[in-house]
Amino acid sequence: MNSIWDANLRLIEAQYPGLADLLLHAPDDGLGEADLRIESAATGDPTLRFRGIHVHSPRDPVREGRRLGENPEGDGPVIVLGFGLGYAAEAAAAAAPNRPLIVVERHPLILKKALENRDLRAFLTGGKVLFVLGGSGEAINGALRLLENRGGTLTLVRNRALLQVDEEWYAAVEGRIKSWSSREEVNMATLKRFGKRWVRNLAVNRWAIRDLPGVSRLAGCLAHLRIPVLLAAAGPSLDSLAPLLPALAERAVIVAVDTSQRFLLAHGVDPDFTVVVDPQYWNARHLDRAPAPKTCLIAESAVYPPVFREPWARAFLCTSLFPLGRFIEDRLESKGSLGAGGSVATTAWDFARILGGGNIWIAGLDLAFPGLKTHFQGALFETRSLSESRRFNPAETWSVRALRDGYPFRAPSAGGGTVLTDKRLSLYASWFEHQARLYPETKNHRLSPEGLAIPGFPVGAVEVFLALPPRRAEINLLLSETFARIDTEFNSPAEQETRAARYNTAWETLLRGLETLKTLSRESAELAEKALPKDQDRLLARLETVNRRIRESEVKDVAGFLFPPIAELETDIHTTDPYTRYRELSAKLYRSLAETTEYHLNILNVLADTYSTGVIKRLT
Repeated sequence: MNSIWDANLRLIEAQYPGLADLLLHAPDDGLGEADLRIESAATGDPTLRFRGIHVHSPRDPVREGRRLGENPEGDGPVIVLGFGLGYAAEAAAAAAPNRPLIVVERHPLILKKALENRDLRAFLTGGKVLFVLGGSGEAINGALRLLENRGGTLTLVRNRALLQVDEEWYAAVEGRIKSWSSREEVNMATLKRFGKRWVRNLAVNRWAIRDLPGVSRLAGCLAHLRIPVLLAAAGPSLDSLAPLLPALAERAVIVAVDTSQRFLLAHGVDPDFTVVVDPQYWNARHLDRAPAPKTCLIAESAVYPPVFREPWARAFLCTSLFPLGRFIEDRLESKGSLGAGGSVATTAWDFARILGGGNIWIAGLDLAFPGLKTHFQGALFETRSLSESRRFNPAETWSVRALRDGYPFRAPSAGGGTVLTDKRLSLYASWFEHQARLYPETKNHRLSPEGLAIPGFPVGAVEVFLALPPRRAEINLLLSETFARIDTEFNSPAEQETRAARYNTAWETLLRGLETLKTLSRESAELAEKALPKDQDRLLARLETVNRRIRESEVKDVAGFLFPPIAELETDIHTTDPYTRYRELSAKLYRSLAETTEYHLNILNVLADTYSTGVIKRLT
């Protein structure tokens, strides 16, 4: 009996039951006794030799582990690539006890070998470690998703020996990690550039949260009849399907994105739904001269306000991505979350999934530049570049910039060979791949082999789609019955009255909370700025009280949405004295919070429900 293994296993069974089951039935991965050998280091500590290579120092593995893991930079999750016997992971956990730790190990048997030879209970206690073991390594996306609210910069701790033996596997994992990090960087840059625009849009559109039903009311509406969905993205391959679109529309519910609606209408197809989630002005321009009065809008409440003025048949909202929208929604009703992978196509796919048809046929989801094309012919990008083309700034220059500026590279295509893609599009591909693993019951069929290869999104023959029976009359009847049911439930006089009362209460609570937070932050900033060294104890006590009140505030997330990164506030603080540094940083923090709160108040008080009159009647 191995007492070390038994002690470790008991703890794992209590705190990591899924991991315990995996270790007890760990696949051997073709490894034999000769591949995994435990030896004694010069210090007497166990060390591991894997396929003839020393995984740890044969002299002092503990000291080596400390050297690798005791000074993890950054402030986000620590990711250990290659666990071995766990020396570096232990050191990282001890050095950064408040940071999440993700262990990535290609072979579960190596982790089991560590648990058989080292007492790792202190390392495992608390259940704060996430394990990504074996498989394709794609589970790293799920681990990072669990920690996405923690923020901060990721830190990698690498066991070079294990990475050398399984180079391709660990390289794929690092690629996924880099994609995730890039997404966070893009999100932060996007927030800095467009955050105020989102707040202004929400201020104008707040009536929509009160008066439009949520997409959750459409969930599963296709499940009983198993009606498929055709999702039309806006990639270049959409051109090749143009002649077939009317026939395809007879066989499936049509879900368009804002960028493809114009194309579908031009080829005789009225989308059943069009998904619009981007809040920017230029995104709303995709709908110019492309009215769709037979189409239902699926929108996020922060979209550019004129989107709601288009002559839609009706409209539904998904749960807001932003604190201001969620604050009101949480006090009215949940609209229903849709995935947000950075592109409207990701949200449209998730909407198609929740409809419940089970099969999603996808057109134009290229995530690449086949034939060096960026969009279908006649897209807004192309039209704008042609209309603004000049002698020294021709349309071709626009195209080159679009191809060049996203850091292009060649990658495997869906139909074999390679295709040109870029860093941004590959991020979207990673999102789709992850969704395919999360929802294996949804079958995806891409109608073009020209785009980027995405595991879980195989190419489906258009002939198979066209062989499906026409169901347009059945689709129209089903949607009409679904909409009638929603109207009865959502727009009854009693329900409207109850919702209006909740909305008014939420609005008053929001404004009152922001006013309180603004005053509190401004007074605290002045206190920190004027405090003398002799006031240290009184200041610390006062600011602790302030911090508690901010943490307990109902509106803290709304006010903090535009808050700058801490690192940005620290740039002008050069003192090394701890108290002075704390005082100066506190003053900056409170001053910034007062400014962002005041911005919200100004926008919310100035912008009335400009677009609500007349718009509601058309959309409900």
